[in-house]
Amino acid sequence: MDHVRDKVRIASVQWQATALDASGVFQRFSGFVSAAADYSADFIVFPELFTLCLLSGEEPMDAADIARRSDAHTQAFIDHMRALAKEHEINIVAGSHLMLDEDGIARNRSFVFLRDGSLHARDKLHPTPTENDPWRVAGGNRADIVETACGPVGVMICYDSEFPELARHLIDQGARILFVPYCTDTVHGHLRVRYCCQARTVENQCYVVTSGMTGRFHNIPEQHDAYAQSAILTPSDLPFARDGIAAEATANADMIIYADLDLGALDWVRKEGAVRNLNDRRHDLYSVNWTS
Repeated sequence: MDHVRDKVRIASVQWQATALDASGVFQRFSGFVSAAADYSADFIVFPELFTLCLLSGEEPMDAADIARRSDAHTQAFIDHMRALAKEHEINIVAGSHLMLDEDGIARNRSFVFLRDGSLHARDKLHPTPTENDPWRVAGGNRADIVETACGPVGVMICYDSEFPELARHLIDQGARILFVPYCTDTVHGHLRVRYCCQARTVENQCYVVTSGMTGRFHNIPEQHDAYAQSAILTPSDLPFARDGIAAEATANADMIIYADLDLGALDWVRKEGAVRNLNDRRHDLYSVNWTS
């Protein structure tokens, strides 16, 4: 990549579960993207499973049928978000979407729509117990960065953020911003994601952006009231906020948060910071080995 901007503006959506028909849902997608574009954001990120709202106006369903019902909306969702990315010249990390892959296997998949119209898909690697049964979601097998005009980025869907090996694998590929769409039922779950994401910023001297969903869709079984307090997180060192939080949403509010992330500050902290976690790793004692 010939040139990567030093500063990247991030918009993170905190999404309130709202029952709407499909037309209303797509209008809501458009409204958030348009607002972020008005603030000249380079990226906008949505929460995990936020596309369940496309099912909110439908009849109640069996838990094992959710992925199939959601998959019926996949192509319309892709077409709409791709058009928004191109129209507003913004990169969209489109949370995650339950769908069936080409073999009919249920996946929790994040789509990244770049402003040039290209599309990248990343599957959740570690389904939660509820996703495994009764939703029957299978985990993915690869974790690759997405190359963008703002540099390489990584996506870790919710529970994936609680495994430090995954973040390190993405960082080793060159990612400096990790996006974490999430949906957690309780404050405990939210805090697991938050604490782990803050740990990832320290371990990898990188930025982590979380985007959470709040509320519930009453016609979808095993989707309980979600708690969220989305945040844009930084390393804990002198060039950054004292608490390592560049921006933070009001808990459970429907809103967007913004922050400008300085990639040059990451270069500095990795070389000159009070501690230099990446540089000081003991490769003679341990390493992260990826098998696929």
